Amino acid sequence: MSGPLPRLYDDLASWWPLLSSPEEYVAEAEFYRRTLTGAAIPVREVLELGSGGGHNATHLKASFEMVLVDLAPAMLKQSRLLNPECEHIHGDMREVRLPRRFDAVFVHDAVSHMLSEEELARVFATAWHHLRPGGLALFCPDHTRETFAPYAAHGGHDRRLRGMRYLEWAHDPDPADTEYRVEMAYILREGEEYRVVQDRLAMGLFPRATWLDLLSAQGFAAAAVPHATASPAEGGGEVFTGLRPVE
Repeated sequence: MSGPLPRLYDDLASWWPLLSSPEEYVAEAEFYRRTLTGAAIPVREVLELGSGGGHNATHLKASFEMVLVDLAPAMLKQSRLLNPECEHIHGDMREVRLPRRFDAVFVHDAVSHMLSEEELARVFATAWHHLRPGGLALFCPDHTRETFAPYAAHGGHDRRLRGMRYLEWAHDPDPADTEYRVEMAYILREGEEYRVVQDRLAMGLFPRATWLDLLSAQGFAAAAVPHATASPAEGGGEVFTGLRPVE
């Protein structure tokens, strides 16, 4: 992610649980848990890069010892509220280097904020650096070039004196480049006071072959895996795995 953080990850981060509730992640997290156990070694310690508000970790921590890394301090603050038993580290998935290895590396949809092949390759290098031989890296982009189509979505939740409703509109201004845009509008309620906030997210969009080729160039045994819980409206759903060979 280049430039300023989207407001949702910064001054509006406390609203994140009202946009995307942890309870919505149960089936998705179970799919990730099963996929991560496809490593060539037993998986106990997992590094999550771009862990955001920690909603996947709320479910995965029952099976793994999770270490959570994110670029946004405000999102780490939200995750600590949900996952106080997990280690949280402020860092950039393109360059963070921790003094330890893990059985698996998990990168959820935060990988979609990589806007160039160079940035994507740096994330793969980070995953490789932190994996033990036989470990598995799992990457979960929102879309590939082949599956993307413009879309609109809406949702939100209420909790006590606060409520949020959002409108999400994704479009691709230049199909020749490796980016698309997501325009967001949030209606935020505190008590009986309402306000409307606009936000914009820049997202990466790469062909399926680019994911597989860059993973292979890093040294991984690369594979594309159908996303068991994704709907056709979400692009059909495919995640990418990289197995670090046993030395």
